Amino acid sequence: MTRPATPSPAPSQSPAQAPRPAAGTGPRTTRRIWDAQSLALISVFAALIAASAIVPGIPVGGFGVPITLQTLAIMVTGLVLGGPRAAAAVALYLLLAFAGLPIFSGGRAGLQVLAGGSAGYIAGFILAALLVGMAAEQVIRRVPAKRRGLWFFLSAVVVTVVASHLPGVLGMMVNLKLSWPAAFASDLIFYPGDIVKDAVASAAAVAAHRAFPDILVRRVK
Repeated sequence: MTRPATPSPAPSQSPAQAPRPAAGTGPRTTRRIWDAQSLALISVFAALIAASAIVPGIPVGGFGVPITLQTLAIMVTGLVLGGPRAAAAVALYLLLAFAGLPIFSGGRAGLQVLAGGSAGYIAGFILAALLVGMAAEQVIRRVPAKRRGLWFFLSAVVVTVVASHLPGVLGMMVNLKLSWPAAFASDLIFYPGDIVKDAVASAAAVAAHRAFPDILVRRVK
């Protein structure tokens, strides 16, 4: 009588044959947005931008466009909070200022500020915060911590030119009836100060991300 055949045990898989985890299943990051902490940070940074306008501006030229600390505060906001939350913080600040709170430079308030030489710069506030914040998100995800300061600075300089100086020149052309060369020449005086402010904002952002590693993105296991 023949014995029934017993199933042979399945061959064990060697480490080389074992299935590997799919690509991208390692540590991931996700953007922090619209949680309770984010809403609190939006309010705090909106207040920071408003406070930066209390410091008296330095009048330059004859077109009523002073050098202020608001652009510094906006760069810090973007580099720390990331694009959407930074844009929300600036939008909250502008909403309160346009509603009548005297939190524009020089204690100004209301929509009438958009009739002056600063209109273009003010109009670029939200775009600048959004763009530099989006750049900061990529820097945090892709760049080692020791090199983030340089990339923060480069991002801030590019965004300052594109989202602050360019709208500022256009605003002077529209409201002050200046030609392109005249408006461009009037804007050049702001470059040295803005480069310094971008460097300070980058250093402040590096310190903030070092102290609070999850303030912008958090690790997801």
